[in-house]
Amino acid sequence: MIKIGIIGGAGYTAGELIRLLLKHPEANIDFIYSTSSSGQLVSAIHQDLVGETALQFSNKINSKIDLLFLCLGHGNSKQFLKNNPVPSTVKIIDLSNDFRLMADSDFNARTFTYGLTELNKKQIIKAQNIANPGCFATAIQLALLPLAANGLLYNAVHINAVTGATGAGTKPSATTHFTWRDNNFSHYKAFSHQHLDEITESIQSLQTDFSQDLNFIPNRGNFSRGIFATSYLEIDECLEAIQSLYKSYYKDAPFTIISENEVHLKQVVNTNKCLIHLSKYKNKLLISSVIDNLLKGASGQAVENMNLMFGLDQAMGLQLKANYF
Repeated sequence: MIKIGIIGGAGYTAGELIRLLLKHPEANIDFIYSTSSSGQLVSAIHQDLVGETALQFSNKINSKIDLLFLCLGHGNSKQFLKNNPVPSTVKIIDLSNDFRLMADSDFNARTFTYGLTELNKKQIIKAQNIANPGCFATAIQLALLPLAANGLLYNAVHINAVTGATGAGTKPSATTHFTWRDNNFSHYKAFSHQHLDEITESIQSLQTDFSQDLNFIPNRGNFSRGIFATSYLEIDECLEAIQSLYKSYYKDAPFTIISENEVHLKQVVNTNKCLIHLSKYKNKLLISSVIDNLLKGASGQAVENMNLMFGLDQAMGLQLKANYF
């Protein structure tokens, strides 16, 4: 059994991670550290877990574990590791953006491997520390990586993606308030979203001469969870050849599926899947990719990484059914 600690247990991604680990046949949660909820039942905060666990949030950290998940807000993982040295024998999976970029991957004698399984599977298997990818970044990278791997990103890419309210975290803000979000739609951080840097680095790791624009418009949707991304670019290759490239690239990826039919969010919410649909209009290729932002875009992908790091089947504990109806 993998003995696990979780730092920052009260947020959405931590709640989904706990839910997955409680049912995982090789996982044993030793502690869930939360300064805001110490002493409370985990099920009092994550109420979907009522009757599933008697665990309580703790204000103490046990260093005698195998794996530590960091579920802290962006910028807080570095500070935590500075203040709380973790033994080098303990593996770390960080779900923030603190270590995702190459410039940030070395920290306190640790090197973090970028944890996109469809890109770095061999490195993840050998890794001691993982930087879990961002949610938008996951959906968009999975849409584009097969093209990069074949040197086909030679024109600008236009990306429009919408995420649910859980993408903004549990802390209330003006744009997560129900009366603002309901029956509403808006974009934010147009052309400048923080996930663009990790997307670009991943693409350039496969296509070193990539220098085209990624024109990304992120949107807020009036639903709880999921990401629906559409990317399009000009490309000469025929649709059949492109479909073949995608199926070949993802042939060993258990959760990334090329769909012959158009895709929608209800197919993936509550699953660790990414569904991709390809279509062509004259010389334009349209790529639709859909994920659950809390699972394939966060906690599910983190469990994938855990499985690979500990020599388990990549899909263990992640065979989930979509909330379709």
